[in-house]
Amino acid sequence: MSNPELLTSSYDFHLPQELIATHPASPRDHARLLVYDRTTQQITHANFYEFEKFIPKECALIFNDTKVIKARLFGKKHSGGKLELLINRALNANDVNVYIRGKVKVGSEIFFDENLVAVVKELHDDGSRIVNFWACGNSLRFEEILPIIDRIGHVPLPPYIQREDNKEDESEYQSVFALNEGAVAAPTASLHFTPEQHKKVCKKFAHAYVTLHVGSGTFKPVEAETITDHPMHSEYYDISPKAKELLDSGRAILSVGTTSTRTIEFYARNRHATSGEANLFLHPNNKPLRVNHLLTNFHLPKSTLLMLVASFVGVEKAQELYAEAIKNRYRFYSYGDAMLIL
Repeated sequence: MSNPELLTSSYDFHLPQELIATHPASPRDHARLLVYDRTTQQITHANFYEFEKFIPKECALIFNDTKVIKARLFGKKHSGGKLELLINRALNANDVNVYIRGKVKVGSEIFFDENLVAVVKELHDDGSRIVNFWACGNSLRFEEILPIIDRIGHVPLPPYIQREDNKEDESEYQSVFALNEGAVAAPTASLHFTPEQHKKVCKKFAHAYVTLHVGSGTFKPVEAETITDHPMHSEYYDISPKAKELLDSGRAILSVGTTSTRTIEFYARNRHATSGEANLFLHPNNKPLRVNHLLTNFHLPKSTLLMLVASFVGVEKAQELYAEAIKNRYRFYSYGDAMLIL
């Protein structure tokens, strides 16, 4: 019989629709916080503004300072037909991996405001497309399109937030310490920090930043029957010198979010590489080597993010914690509440 921890079906659960958060908590730190202590097996229900008191002494915090770009663009074909383009990630200076809602072929041109044009270069079997961006006859590098899409693009809210983005999302779907542009999804555990709380925690505890540009693959459910057959998506990461120093020390690490965790754990397995592409899949058969404690949100059924949580506590306990959260009406997903695993 297969190990239940490796079966995708073991990571399924029923979530009442009304528990999917469609708007952030206000203020941010008034989100709820479920704290699970693995040593005592104790669950504590708290609020995020109490987070600091649960952080173990001598612990260092690692944050992901990626910044979400306005990756959702609405354009038209030559024929006038409307198209929606979602930037997934830059592959190099000019080639950008995207998803396009609407029919295109190699050579198709998509026209946006401010003379921005995307030309389809390749079609991939996974549904993604490779495009190059142009303006006024000039080929644009990825960093050159960022200020343009900041003006004409839309916040790429996850598909389960079934509403259009608004002005509030421009600030709320972004951490207060976001710095390096490139993500198309927010590192959601970070969204709970107010500027004041972040400053206070950083003053009291050693901390550092890594960058992982979160791609849209983070929302992709695992479709293989066995989780180890899932092809894990790859994302660009960078480890700052201070983060490297902390990770190379013996100090206990509290990772803020699954994205920071994947970055840290990829580095723990590839010590020479402080930047590059990370495609690490953490699950109960591939447990964390370096991260001691995890702050995270509540994730989608059958997602690699829930499997990452199970790499810390096992699938049975992960399901128990999620059942406890549902029973206590916690809010789920990107704008939802948080969980701290000690």
